[in-house]
Amino acid sequence: MNNSSQFDYIIIGAGSAGCVLANRLSEDGIARVLVLEAGGMDFDPLIKIPLTWAKMFHDRSHDWGYDFEPEEATANRAIECARGRVVGGSSSVNAMAYVRGHCGDYQRWADAGLPGWDYAHVLPYFKKSENWSGTLSRYRNAGGPLGVNEAKFLDPLIEAYFQAAIASGHKRNDDYNGQTQTGFGVSQQTTRNGYRESAATAFLHPARKRKNLTLRTGAFVTGILFEGDRAIGVNFERGGQVQTAHATGEVILCGGVINSPQLLMLSGIGDAPEIKAHGIPLRAHLPGVGKNLQDHISAGIVHARKDASPFLAQMRLDRLAVDIPMAYLFGKGPATQYPVGPQGYLNLTADSPASDIQILFGAGPMNAHPWFPGLKKPFASTFGARAVLLHPKSRGAVKLQSSDPRQAVKLHSNFLSHPDDLATLRDGFKKVREILAQPGLDHYRGAEVLPGGAITSDADLESFIRKTCITVHHPLGTCRMGSGENAVVDGDLKVPGIEGLRVVDASVMPDMVSGNINAAVLMIAEKAADAIRGRHALPPETPATSPGG
Repeated sequence: MNNSSQFDYIIIGAGSAGCVLANRLSEDGIARVLVLEAGGMDFDPLIKIPLTWAKMFHDRSHDWGYDFEPEEATANRAIECARGRVVGGSSSVNAMAYVRGHCGDYQRWADAGLPGWDYAHVLPYFKKSENWSGTLSRYRNAGGPLGVNEAKFLDPLIEAYFQAAIASGHKRNDDYNGQTQTGFGVSQQTTRNGYRESAATAFLHPARKRKNLTLRTGAFVTGILFEGDRAIGVNFERGGQVQTAHATGEVILCGGVINSPQLLMLSGIGDAPEIKAHGIPLRAHLPGVGKNLQDHISAGIVHARKDASPFLAQMRLDRLAVDIPMAYLFGKGPATQYPVGPQGYLNLTADSPASDIQILFGAGPMNAHPWFPGLKKPFASTFGARAVLLHPKSRGAVKLQSSDPRQAVKLHSNFLSHPDDLATLRDGFKKVREILAQPGLDHYRGAEVLPGGAITSDADLESFIRKTCITVHHPLGTCRMGSGENAVVDGDLKVPGIEGLRVVDASVMPDMVSGNINAAVLMIAEKAADAIRGRHALPPETPATSPGG
């Protein structure tokens, strides 16, 4: 480990983007790179084993502990907003889904003034990252550092659900990250050899042997240092001591959708009235900092299960006592999978430029727990699916509570505050109900536990959605890239008016992509690494048939 306090690049946050940048910026063996992570190392066995991710989610281990503020549109509930606080960030604690989104998402970005971010320009960077184990095409790659595989949970219910979706008028899609997104396909996951593949295992850990790369965990960054209009370093707390590190090249914020705008505002970069209200000297008036918060919100249906559930049997304590060690030590056995089913992507109207609704299927409940006869009762055997609103019109904000970096920000989601959002999610919810009602599921489907068969009118469905909707954990947009007054970074992710400062994480995304966002964050970091090093961007790839539909 380099013990010097001077580096070429300082990366704040060892999350998904930070891990990619740590690898790419240090690969020449010369540039001195420091990565500062507030959390600890990713050594917890629960991180490594795919089956145990739900326990981490419920326990909120390795999590910043954020919650959205209660709001009337979502029945005054404090909806949780889990964000990873550990090496690998949210990629170490998420459900491992790999989704690139719809080509129309990136065309939308390009049309909004970001010509280097259309599908043809981002496709090479998606491909650069991935090591896809499935059928190769011009859209996929097998040579990158990130392991991507199809889910293989064994349960006849999953194929029956596939057939139910087809019977409802939807098509089966062999690769929703390929030529077209629309339809239902086998879930793709970031795993390798039976283990979770996080950004840390794919990018950071392989690079840690390099002498020019330094990782410091338990390092809580409290502020950015400036010399005139140039960022020259950071202050951070570690082991009870305040320390300083200097950057001769760039300071790069990879703290995520919440912590990156917070640190900018604490450093005097943001909306002038809000900055001054907390007694912070203004450095740059950028009113978009902390604004434009977006997230995917979802509502689900749960059915009791009539037949014998493989997942219920798998969670018996004596079986887990064998399966968990086998998965941890050898990457083998049932615990290397969890009961995820197909992903579906729907256009609700013929003129939808991208998918409107994502449907997520689960062959077992999220509240599953180990059980054993005479010791602990088994959990209720259920299955279900959720409709996800992919392109919400509602916008929220991240706001400072004080100038104290240790004081958490306030998160205002404003979920469902735009009336179109509730109507679209309700219509997607109805599509889920249609699929689950197909005769092909009669053998498996028991009573509708949630919301219950009596909830049928639009008014009742909307009330149910407001009371039960939850985030799918894809917040973004609070340091929007683009141009104009509310942009926070430009197309190269530089903060305007400040030299040597960039933001590279989900906060720079202008709006939601169609699906889980981790793959897009990795792509953004790959693209940013070339820009930071002054390299030409990879040449655009325009497939013979443009994906979409």
